[in-house]
This record gives sequence, structure tokens and C-alpha cells, in this order.
Amino acid sequence: MDKTSNTGLTRIIKATKYSLVGLKTAWCGEAAFRQEVILVAILIPLGLWLGNNGMERALLTGCCMVVLITELLNSAVEAVVDRIGPEHHPLAGAAKDLGSAAVFVSLIMVVMVWGFILWDFFI
Repeated sequence: MDKTSNTGLTRIIKATKYSLVGLKTAWCGEAAFRQEVILVAILIPLGLWLGNNGMERALLTGCCMVVLITELLNSAVEAVVDRIGPEHHPLAGAAKDLGSAAVFVSLIMVVMVWGFILWDFFI
């Protein structure tokens, strides 16, 4: 494969195309991703409004984006595990459980960040 043809602007365009295909795949095939996108679409404008300064706005919106990133990576792990085979294997189960745990921890982070900042906002 000739890697020299994938440099500069061509590489950026192709990478963007692959990323958009990945987002479409996640949107069409993952209910959890759709739910989280809807939640983030509500929380980001709210976070921009509630944040008192740039740091608070970055924390409120950034932690929401971490949830989407983690969900995408979890979906990628699940796709690879499912590709290997349908039979149950302890390592395959562990990989899926770890991905799910990562999403869970990112959701806990959202609750904590929003909780701390809202506490200061209202108290």
C-alpha cells in the first residue's frame, strides 16, 4: 500500500470521512450512544449557560464529551469481540464488561462534576 498518497490535506479529508462513518455507525447501531448524544445535546448548552467562567464551562461540557468518547471506544471493543466469534469466552466477557465499566465511570464523572459546580452555583 502506498502511504505517500495519504498525506496533508488528502489524509485529513479521508480521516474526517472515516470519523463521520464511525459516528453514523454508532448512531444507527448503538441505542446507548443515541441516548447519550441526546443527553449531551441538552447538557452542553446548559453547561455553557450555567458555567461562571471558562474553566467551569470547560468542565461541564468536556465531561459530557468524555462520555461519548468512552461509549465509542466501548462500541469498538464490542465490535471486535463479536467479530472474533459468538461463543462465550471469559476474556471476551471481561473485555465487554471493562468497556461497560469505563462508560459507567465516565457517567459518574459527569454526575460529580455537575454536582460540584451546581452546588456552588445554587449555594
